[in-house]
Amino acid sequence: MNICVFLSAADLDERYTRPAREFAELLGKGGHTLVWGGSESGLMKVVADGVQESGGRLVGVSVGFLAAKARENADEMVIAGDLAERKALLLAKADAVVIMVGGTGTLDEATEILELKKHGRTTKPVVLLNTAGFYDGLKAQFRRMEEEGFLPVPLTELVFFAEEPVAALAYLEESTGVQ
Repeated sequence: MNICVFLSAADLDERYTRPAREFAELLGKGGHTLVWGGSESGLMKVVADGVQESGGRLVGVSVGFLAAKARENADEMVIAGDLAERKALLLAKADAVVIMVGGTGTLDEATEILELKKHGRTTKPVVLLNTAGFYDGLKAQFRRMEEEGFLPVPLTELVFFAEEPVAALAYLEESTGVQ
């Protein structure tokens, strides 16, 4: 399975890197492919290293202005012209999506895939990996949106909230029928 992971390129502490590394190792040992932003820095590097060291493949999609930070030893690396093209390519190459901790770029990517699902433009499973409660506030906001009628489909059809990496991968494998 090709799993797109949206996440930060920032250097983060162990409470974020440990679960990210754990997910990466599960992904690699499961024979899956990481589809990611292609960066050789921060949490993106941690996940790419873990996948590659555990036997998985790497498919990166960087963008022109970040190409100097792209990983050189990925199995495949594409350089998009802009961020919109990058998101489209990431999603096109993926069978499923995992949203890890990140900043505004990650949030932009997350809301785009959820909007596509809301409108029936994709059926790819999406997991929000809520490491160390990072997305508790966003989870509450999504629930409020649902309760107050802002979501035309149930929240459970848009995203699965996982607290641990093993639950995230198990959900994706079950949803796609890929083991």
